[in-house]
Amino acid sequence: MTPDTMACIEIARPGAPEVLTLATRPTPIPGPGEVVIRVAAAGINRPDVLQRQGVYPPPPGASDLPGLEVAGTVAALGDGVTEPAIGSAVCALVPGGGYAEYCAVDARLCLRLPEGFDFIRASALPETLFTVWHNVFERGRLVAGESLLVHGGAGGIGTTAIQLAKALGATVFATAGGPDKARACAELGADRAIDYQTEDFVEVIKSSTGGRGVDVILDMVGGSYVARNIKALAPDGRLVSIAFLQGSTVEVNLMPVMLKRLTLTGSTLRPQSNDRKAAMAEALRRTVWPLLDQGRIAPPIHATFPLADAAGAHRLMEANTHIGKIVLTV
Repeated sequence: MTPDTMACIEIARPGAPEVLTLATRPTPIPGPGEVVIRVAAAGINRPDVLQRQGVYPPPPGASDLPGLEVAGTVAALGDGVTEPAIGSAVCALVPGGGYAEYCAVDARLCLRLPEGFDFIRASALPETLFTVWHNVFERGRLVAGESLLVHGGAGGIGTTAIQLAKALGATVFATAGGPDKARACAELGADRAIDYQTEDFVEVIKSSTGGRGVDVILDMVGGSYVARNIKALAPDGRLVSIAFLQGSTVEVNLMPVMLKRLTLTGSTLRPQSNDRKAAMAEALRRTVWPLLDQGRIAPPIHATFPLADAAGAHRLMEANTHIGKIVLTV
């Protein structure tokens, strides 16, 4: 049984972190194929900040509450669901509604907790792992023996991409701002961490690869980085864009794209169908969960905040001083 109402965080209006407001709402009821999770922890992600600012609305049918990943215990089952069972400890990718005591989600997007993981660490997995898997390995087609450049290597996505690519046999480069963040990237497995405040990543990549370049770049900067990324790519390289902190509108010289036979692609995860996300979840179960069980991948947790202080978590996210993930405890 779940209670009739729950605590949650609403976005009172578009604006600064202070618009995140503790509220009470009816507890969600699972629809066909869904479960309701009693949330113990919820990861904070940059799309949550964009939603709070009013520039990244939830997809049709999704909760208007922020929060894209949770971990907790299955509390209720919708029609047709037998797994995960009530009482199962899971983490899940959700289209919204994670900043709450209870959250409804497609049962296929629930994943068991890896060996040795508590709810806090498990809540930091879904959004980053789905994003990295889909963009680096499905869209970017990275394979063992190739090389990857990760921009924003010290953030949640970056720290996951470094560890997963390294575990699956790639050479990894990562950019980060400042010596502490660069050192953290190296400690997580980056073969060469690049401090973009003092180094030019294009020159470092050229010198480190004998002028060849890297096979795949995971970019969340956009803007001026796009042309520089094209210079840093090897022949037949793939540039995968997942965000654009410097802006989404750029001018591209297509000549090097054609001469080097480059692929420019990108995606957003949240609007994709549950069927597509379920296929990603199955790939993660097969390929990534054994690495988590073995302790070869573990998301660094920078800080935790209670649900009522979601605003504080967002302020830390926007300060961009963190290394790894920020998590709400519920």
